[in-house]
This record gives sequence, structure tokens and C-alpha cells, in this order.
Amino acid sequence: EQAAPSPHRLNAEQESAVSQLRMAGGFNAWLLEGVTGSGKTEVYLEAIRPHLESGAQALILVPEIGLTPQLVERCQTRFGEHRVASLHSAQGDGERLRIWAAAAGGQIQVIVGTRSALFVPLPRLAMIIVDEEHDPSFKQQNGWHYSARDLAIQRARLENVPIVLGSATPSLESLYNAQKGRYRLLELRQRATSADLPKMTIVPLRRENLQGGISSTLLTACRETLEAGNQVLLFLNRRGYAPAVLCHDCGHVVQCPRCSAPMTWHRQQERLRCHHCSHESRWPQVCPACRSAALITAGQGTEQLEEVLRQRFPQTPIWRIDRDALHGRDALATVVANIRRNRAAILVGTQMLAKGHHFPAVTLVGIINTDQGLFSADFRAPERLLQTVLQVAGRAGRAERPGQVLLQTHLPEHPLLQSLAQGDYPPPAQALLDERRAAGLPPFGALTLLRAEAHQRCRVDEFLRAACQC
Repeated sequence: EQAAPSPHRLNAEQESAVSQLRMAGGFNAWLLEGVTGSGKTEVYLEAIRPHLESGAQALILVPEIGLTPQLVERCQTRFGEHRVASLHSAQGDGERLRIWAAAAGGQIQVIVGTRSALFVPLPRLAMIIVDEEHDPSFKQQNGWHYSARDLAIQRARLENVPIVLGSATPSLESLYNAQKGRYRLLELRQRATSADLPKMTIVPLRRENLQGGISSTLLTACRETLEAGNQVLLFLNRRGYAPAVLCHDCGHVVQCPRCSAPMTWHRQQERLRCHHCSHESRWPQVCPACRSAALITAGQGTEQLEEVLRQRFPQTPIWRIDRDALHGRDALATVVANIRRNRAAILVGTQMLAKGHHFPAVTLVGIINTDQGLFSADFRAPERLLQTVLQVAGRAGRAERPGQVLLQTHLPEHPLLQSLAQGDYPPPAQALLDERRAAGLPPFGALTLLRAEAHQRCRVDEFLRAACQC
């Protein structure tokens, strides 16, 4: 098969990035920082093209299974169907073995996969690409713990090949490494279509009469967007109907008996589910603390948000995109294809919508609960909030129609949110780096997390106390 020519004409920034990556010899780590819609994927494909034409191989890692179909399709269109394959945990053992053997034998030149694809044998490997390198999904959190991004860098070093870390919102560790000269920085500061980045506006929620968590300002913007024949994307990073069930009489919160986390109510399945350990139970008849029957839900999830929107916009197609609504390996790809075929529609979803997807008709993005990332014991929470909001915002205005983003918050004066409203990543990211430096947190210091799990709380406490005394 002959590789097809590039269907897109590269702009000056893209040409410069591709030229530098093509000249890279041996191990080099590159950080490709490009705003959403700047054409990072096009840079990846053109950078690996000469290697594939000479018979070499390339490995492209993505954080989510849902991002593999569209990237595989682009690679197959560009380089030939039989040269490209995907590899991820949703595939059967037989299919994975076949792809593994074909890659090891050199029949497959491009592997597109999630973190487990890092370990595929590629005898003629010429380049590794880690797309959305900031994403925490690259970390394996059970079994053998590892970071696929960091191990990819180590593999590139051992095999003496260049590696490209791409993101619109690079991790603070990667930005720090670029500042220190450990990574070479490439920047794409304009969108490939020359469209402007969406305008971001803070919507204060104090004393607002919310309807299912939606302000009157956002509802009005939704109505105007739909009437204009465009699409709306509403982001709420909480699955289920409500994230907590509590007693209206004593305030007791129903907790998971296995891990003490609040149980989430899934109304459609009529089940309480723990999103930490997956334990499930029925709705309790009485409060386990005071035996009252006055149990109510607190907060809202995507399921409740969808219900409210169907009441407000009964004639509008509404697509909910989260792990509960999608079933089957190709479910996300099917929904995305349907969304692109429709015009006026509302998309409701979690972080599955936040990265990599191209929705040309989306001109309005609403962040339902911007504040939930501001209060966390995790020192990385502000960084994750910054990255998530900007990634979601990047879904708006990617075609010829301008986009806008509404950030709903009870804390409109918060410095991080004020920085977010400017719509640019480097300044707030640098501010967070300065805070990390002052506090001695990574990447300026090292931390170790010791986590214990047991069926009995007393055994966990006993172990952790003993560990503290060591």
C-alpha cells in the first residue's frame, strides 16, 4: 500500500513542528503544546510519515479507549488500512494476540492504543507519541502501578528513538521539564482552522434560583444556541442521578460498607453504587443511623441533568455520554457519529467528552459545577480543574461559528477561576508551578503515597499507625 498524501495544508506553526520532529535523531523528548483544535494530530501523522515510508514503525498512545477509533481511522486513511491497528483492553484475547504477533513480525507499522499498548514489541520502532500526555488515565491504579507516559519516555530512551508528548494543557511536571531543558518545547498557538478560541464567561450562582443545577443565564444561552441550529455541550463530571443520599432528619450520609465512600444513586437502574469499589445495594428503607424513613438525594449527576433538560427542551435530541449510558466497544464511536449528523442538539457528559473529540456544530459549552475541583485534599486538584475546563471549553467553536463557554460558580472571585476566564493555559499553569515551588511539592519535591485496603477499618488503622512509626 502507498501512503496517501496529507489532505490538509499545514500552517507555518505546524510545518515548523513537523520539520523539527522529522530531523530528530536518537532519543529526544519533545513537548508539543498546542491549543485545542491546533492540529496536533496532523503534526503527529506528518512526523511519522517518513519513518513509515522507510519501513519503520510508530507507537501512538491515547488515554481512553473511546479515542482510538477516530485516530485509527485517520491513520488508516493516511497510511493504509493494513498498516495500522489498535490495541486496548476492550478487545478479546484472540484479537489482541493477533495484533501483538503482527506488530512483533513487522506487518503492522502503526499501533494506536491505551496504556497497555506501551508493551507491544516493535522491532523497527522509530517514534513514540503520547497524546493528551497530562491525562491521569495513563496511570495504572490497580495491580502493578505504573505511569504509561513515564515508562514511554524510558522505552524511548532505551530504544534510542524520539518521543513526542502532546497536549493543550500539559502536566506541570512536563512544563517544568521543558523549562529545565529536559524536553524540547514546540508550540501551536493558533487553531488549524484559524478560528478564534471560545470566549469564556463566569456565571455567578449566588442567590440564583437553579433548575437542576442550571442557572437562568445558562438556560437562556442554551435556548438561543439551539434556535440558531447549533449544539450545546454541558459538562458535569459526576455520573448517576445524585452523588449522595442522606437522612433529612439526622443528616446521616449513606456510605459504602466496604470503603466508606458516599453511595451514588442511579435512578434508572434503581441502585445505589459506590464509584470507588463498585459495591451496589438497593435504596435503604430506613436511615441506618436513626431509623427514619426521610431519605433524600443531595446534589446532581448527569442522569438528573439529562432529566431536567428533557423537561425544558422536549423537542431537542439529548445525548448523555458517560460510562453508564454507553455499552459495548463501539458505543461511543456510534454516538459521536450520530451527534455529527445532527444539528440542534444537547450533549451531556463527563470527562469522556473533555478530550480529543471534534464536534463542529458545538458553539456553547456550559460547565455546570466549576467549584467541585477547588476543594480537595489532592494537591493536584487545581491543576486537574484547569486542564479539564480548558479541554472541555476547546470543544466549542472549532468550525466557522464562534464559540462561548459559561463557567457556573459560587466563587467568581477565586484567582484560579479568574485566570480560567482568560482562556489561556500558560499563565495559570505557571502560577500553580510557583505555588508548588513555594510548598516544596512535586515537581520540586518528592512525595510517597501509602495506601491500605482491608475489609475491616481497624486493620487499616492498625497498619497505617505501624507504618508511621517505621
